[in-house]
Amino acid sequence: MRFFKLFLVISIVCLGFSRVEAQSVGNSNFMTVASPEIPMSINFCGDNVSFDRIDMAERLDRELTATIYAQTMTSLIIKRANRYFPRLIEILKQNNMPEDLIYLAVAESSLDPNALSPAKAAGIWQFMPATGRQYGLEINDDVDERYDPEKETVAACKYLRSAYNKYGNWATVCASYNAGTGKISSELSAQQASNSFDLRLVSETSRYVFRIIAYKIFLENPKKYGYRITSDQLYQPIECDVVDVNSSVSSWVTWAKNHGITYAQLRDANPWIRNSKLTNSSGKVYKVNVPKQESLYRSKSKKTVYNRNWVVD
Repeated sequence: MRFFKLFLVISIVCLGFSRVEAQSVGNSNFMTVASPEIPMSINFCGDNVSFDRIDMAERLDRELTATIYAQTMTSLIIKRANRYFPRLIEILKQNNMPEDLIYLAVAESSLDPNALSPAKAAGIWQFMPATGRQYGLEINDDVDERYDPEKETVAACKYLRSAYNKYGNWATVCASYNAGTGKISSELSAQQASNSFDLRLVSETSRYVFRIIAYKIFLENPKKYGYRITSDQLYQPIECDVVDVNSSVSSWVTWAKNHGITYAQLRDANPWIRNSKLTNSSGKVYKVNVPKQESLYRSKSKKTVYNRNWVVD
């Protein structure tokens, strides 16, 4: 068995090399690697951001190149965007926020609602526990609303609006989302700058806004960068019935079974549920998503494409 596995691995590797050779250009043994074109300017959140300055162009070049050639993750992001962009962008609009802020969520979590950082930031918008509570999210052993994409988006809108009222510049707001408003405010004062682009900051924060803009450029037309995804490969929004729960639940496993779904499907549709039970002595009403059966199967679910530039068919 070991020799068979070794033979299989070698065969796959050799097949990969043969494909590379078949696609090589001219007499070169290497694949063609193209560098992305960096625009002279771009509209971000309604503001014109110039990349005429050399340092600005090179910083964007770094992030756009890294994004384009991180094919595994960026392919997943395109597919996830089809599921999450429609509702999350709708919430941004309802709160009078620029649509481009959705790319901040992409940079934070790659649109994974179950994302958890080593620092314990959670969800699509990566709120820390204290910040989540500050902006109205319930966080305890049974419930963590940072994992609710819609509720966390509403909370993010509140945070971002507060920061915009302070800075009046969306790029600086995004930088503060990474470093904190206290840090950005002190650096603006110390360095006598008016926006985050002119600040010398730690590498993570310095790169952060450029990463967000890179995702905007990339996701507006991934086909331009060689991505070939078909509409049936996009992840579809899961249609659900919403059930009000205003009492304790002794077993979410039993609850899910009684509603015709598995416990795993319940947790996937409601990532804010963090325990196998719900202690609800106050009688609070929780909105629980119950996926519709036709939405759980590829052969039955509705096929939608949020952005035709994401697909080749």
